[in-house]
Amino acid sequence: VGRPGCPTYLRCNRCERYICPDCMRAAAVGHQCVECVAEGARTVRQPRTQFGGRERAAAPVITYALIAINVVVFALQMSVKGLQSQLVLWSPAVADGQLYRLVTSAFVHYGAAHLLLNMWALYVVGPPLEMLLGRLRFTALYALSLLGGSVLVYLLTLNAATAGASGAVFGLFGATLVVAKRLNLDMRWVGAVIVINLLYTFVVPAVSTQRISWQGHVGGLVTGALVAAAYVYAPRQQR
Repeated sequence: VGRPGCPTYLRCNRCERYICPDCMRAAAVGHQCVECVAEGARTVRQPRTQFGGRERAAAPVITYALIAINVVVFALQMSVKGLQSQLVLWSPAVADGQLYRLVTSAFVHYGAAHLLLNMWALYVVGPPLEMLLGRLRFTALYALSLLGGSVLVYLLTLNAATAGASGAVFGLFGATLVVAKRLNLDMRWVGAVIVINLLYTFVVPAVSTQRISWQGHVGGLVTGALVAAAYVYAPRQQR
């Protein structure tokens, strides 16, 4: 270990091998070699959030990645003719075996305003949830909320092409409400946002020609709340 021929009279406290002054690392008691320090670091338990996720100080990369994917898909659907019609959720096509539409439809948007509204909501509620739950659990929450909304659209919509990240975003709304209740936080604003969005979902189509998929919103909301409840109310040793 260290420079060949380097004289030393020191031994590692863990493995008792000789170590040169260049390689020794100060420990709680005595000194250790580089290999033992690295081995010890691997056995240290990673800090966890209250709900079992790995605690990270870095940026919410999953949230930002999801926003980037939505923006890229929107740019592609605007530039590639016919791509949008191949990605949206159309129940007859899904029944015919095109199951991928259950997922791809959540990354397609009908216009820039539709995209910006959903991405703004994702930017607001995504980072806190990702930090509390951890990246893996947050990704699963988003994916299952997305599928929950798409499945309800498929089951209850006969012949309408739907698209948008609203189902997944509503899932994050529901999860935020559950997490806030578990932590005894004042999150009345989340409840107000959910109520306003649900009213918008049901009222706007009744007074205009704009089509909004209430099935996707409700399916995502319920799925996200259920998944979050499983996360935060599970026994601590099983989280």
